[in-house]
Amino acid sequence: MAYELTDVQVRVLGALVEKRVTTPDYYPLTLNALVSACNQKSNRDPVVSYDDKTIVRSLDTLRDRKLAIMWHTAGSRVPKYAEEMSGTFELEDDQVAVLCMLMVRGPQTAGELRTRTGRLHDFATTIEVEKTLTALVNREKGALVVKLPRRPGAREGRYMHLLAAEPDPATLEEPPPPVEAARVQLQAEDQRIVTLEAEVCSLREELNALRETFAEFRQQFE
Repeated sequence: MAYELTDVQVRVLGALVEKRVTTPDYYPLTLNALVSACNQKSNRDPVVSYDDKTIVRSLDTLRDRKLAIMWHTAGSRVPKYAEEMSGTFELEDDQVAVLCMLMVRGPQTAGELRTRTGRLHDFATTIEVEKTLTALVNREKGALVVKLPRRPGAREGRYMHLLAAEPDPATLEEPPPPVEAARVQLQAEDQRIVTLEAEVCSLREELNALRETFAEFRQQFE
């Protein structure tokens, strides 16, 4: 991909796309509104806390790459910002919805995307979402989405966008489930027992070797 965006740039662009569709009356966004959209706690993964300077720096890069623009509207005291990704990539509404949700919430399954894109596009079935994802994966001008290997025990594979540098697969693994403190203690005790048993076996082998050596030594004087 020609567009290897940073995580901040992806969040800024995703927030602009989302608000264009969901709150058209308040779009384009002022800087303050965009900061709030990026940092909101709902419908975001991960939740972040970017300051104004961080957002402005990302906007400048997005504008250079023709993915965002600055608006100066009559009667407005401050500039406003809008996304240009939809036009630059020539995306249909369903593709915009799926890509946007991957940008603001990270890798997801087709089923999760159908549930979470409700405000952006009305997918009747998960199959429709999968068709949209396939179109983004097989896009002639360059894939914008990739399907990740299915994790052990998972029923569905997840998809992720390709607007940023591809992360280390290890970072995509879900953290292990929480374990009770008592279980942690038991596991530690079990490990100590295993270690002690191994040490006892080793000492027995050493003792037997010493006995054999001593027996051979005695035979020399008999």
